[in-house]
Amino acid sequence: MLNRRLTAGSVLMTALLAVTGCTGSGETSEDDGALIVWTTEDVAERVATQQAIMDRFTESTGTDVELVAIAEDQLSSVLSSSAAAGELPDVIGALSLNGMNQLYTDGLLDTGAAADVVEELGADTFSARALELTSAEGEQLSVPSDAFAQLLYYRKDLFEEEGLDAPDSYEAIEAAAKALDAEGMAGIVAATAPADSFTQQTFEQIALANGCELVDSEGEVTLDSSECEEAFSFYGNLIRDYSVPGNQDADTTRASYFAGEAAMTVWSSFMLDELAGLRNDALPTCPECGDNPRFLAENTGIVSAIQGPSGEEPAGYGEVVSWNILNDASADAQDLVTFMMSEGYEDWLGVAPEGKLPVRLGTADAPTEYVDAWQSLEAGVETRALLSDIYPAETLQALTESTDTFKRWGIPQGQGALAAAVGGQFIAPQIVAQMISAGSSGADAAAQAQEEAEGLKADLGQ
Repeated sequence: MLNRRLTAGSVLMTALLAVTGCTGSGETSEDDGALIVWTTEDVAERVATQQAIMDRFTESTGTDVELVAIAEDQLSSVLSSSAAAGELPDVIGALSLNGMNQLYTDGLLDTGAAADVVEELGADTFSARALELTSAEGEQLSVPSDAFAQLLYYRKDLFEEEGLDAPDSYEAIEAAAKALDAEGMAGIVAATAPADSFTQQTFEQIALANGCELVDSEGEVTLDSSECEEAFSFYGNLIRDYSVPGNQDADTTRASYFAGEAAMTVWSSFMLDELAGLRNDALPTCPECGDNPRFLAENTGIVSAIQGPSGEEPAGYGEVVSWNILNDASADAQDLVTFMMSEGYEDWLGVAPEGKLPVRLGTADAPTEYVDAWQSLEAGVETRALLSDIYPAETLQALTESTDTFKRWGIPQGQGALAAAVGGQFIAPQIVAQMISAGSSGADAAAQAQEEAEGLKADLGQ
């Protein structure tokens, strides 16, 4: 079991240094006044697309931009070494909420600059929940750029054959899993790997749906609440009774669903293009998919928010990524972020529209401009297609509205650093995996989670 008693900084300081630099001309550098921008969108094709957008900014303003791609799991070590050398960037883009909160905890963010950009663009043009999740203690920490939603995917055809309700509640999920679990067909496959953030994300959504919070409004850990006991019990029993044996992760759960061997799975919206057969490295393999590569896309429904029996309202889970302007950044940093959220925004969303839901919905003059534009963007890799040509209008609407239901542990209560530490130490995933293998109770799991989170909170000095 991992050592969970670490400081806030050391929770993240674990990766090896690896930086890939990309510039439009190959000549700009920090020494000759270029704006230095780091991005965690590090896939080669996406880096090229981002560079093209920033080249447009350079053409418009005359300000050179040096784009540096860094995998987010390597970001902390890169930050550490760069800070020691006095070579921090001006802006970090596509950064997760945990990453943003770590920058805030370390005192690296120019929150005034972020607030100025949001004010200039118009706060009312953004998703209110996205602004909330990128704020703390009354300050706008960063400028939210886009989001991916975590979704419960389900086989509409099988549900209709059995007369089952959409799996949008604990009760409906369990009933469907029980009814559809059979030889060669798991009722549901979902993450259980003990040292995997995918398991954290999946369980956190299930927990939030039942009102299970990491902390209360005073910042006190509440993982031993009755709501959390119920969430642990539900998830453990669901996986033990109606899933497949062994640790499950992003690859195995997707493979089972794509093979037609699972009636439900939990995955992010990034699966939408793969589900439609638009990526050669992740093609559906179900028996019907040979004749119709889009069979699963045509017969899959999505649920973006789930209701637990003790939850006050349905809850969704998603990741809001953002533009982060660092202290002592060039004055041009604000101009770049403003450009990326206006003239460059549609192209930014087009980097991967299935996983880049717009959190700036439009402009003051055209309130739905970017939502409408998003629906016209092509997704996919080897094969490109409009999402609107594959999925019905109600599915796309559910996606664009999903950000309004996003909830996250700790962040609304001002405990983003603790949430990042709890997630980084895989407290919930390891307890979930142990529950499933050992058959321990939800009460025992909740008590263990409480003890470990409290210990981590103490070590963080909170």
